[in-house]
Amino acid sequence: MQVILLERVEKLGQMGDVVDVKPGFARNYLLPQGKALRATDDNKKRFETRRADLEASNLTRRKEAESVAAKMKDLVVPLIRQASEGDQLYGSVSARDIHAALEEGGIKLERRQVLLDRTIKTVGLHKLRVALHPEVIVDITANVARSPDELAIQARGERPADVAARAQEAALAAEEVFEGEAPEIVRAQRPADEARAPDGDEDEPPPQRPRRRVVSR
Repeated sequence: MQVILLERVEKLGQMGDVVDVKPGFARNYLLPQGKALRATDDNKKRFETRRADLEASNLTRRKEAESVAAKMKDLVVPLIRQASEGDQLYGSVSARDIHAALEEGGIKLERRQVLLDRTIKTVGLHKLRVALHPEVIVDITANVARSPDELAIQARGERPADVAARAQEAALAAEEVFEGEAPEIVRAQRPADEARAPDGDEDEPPPQRPRRRVVSR
């Protein structure tokens, strides 16, 4: 089926282009969304009379989208979900979830503007796109974690499992150091008199040998 595009459609063409598409795609998406018209002679004439207005309206909407895109630069959407020790989610994160999180953050848009190729099924950082306008698409990141602490760790570009492993190694190393120094500490704390011979008291004078008596003859 041939249609006239009323706006830019990714991988199809620009406004005013006449393109061939599958009938189902046209009937279920392009035509009901107002993105195209059937390429009949009457519609071609109608489009040409409206082209200037359509282009002006498109320019206005694009500028508005560019303004929003500037605010969304490097945007990270936090999502806390339950997951297994192997980082597999108990469920998944869909475009609907991303859309709801964006709206909670004050960004108003339609769910179909969230471009997510497949649902998210693991914790971590996941890239996706948001189509603010047919000509303005912004990249954002979904930060999916089990807790706020994990969100912060992943935001730094680290994996929670690696951080936990380093913490465990540090704890074991500290324990080994403590155990190795304990005898030295004990020895250093011994009283000085314990280091001396156990017999005798330093305040008691040493025993005197009896003097031999000399008898004159």
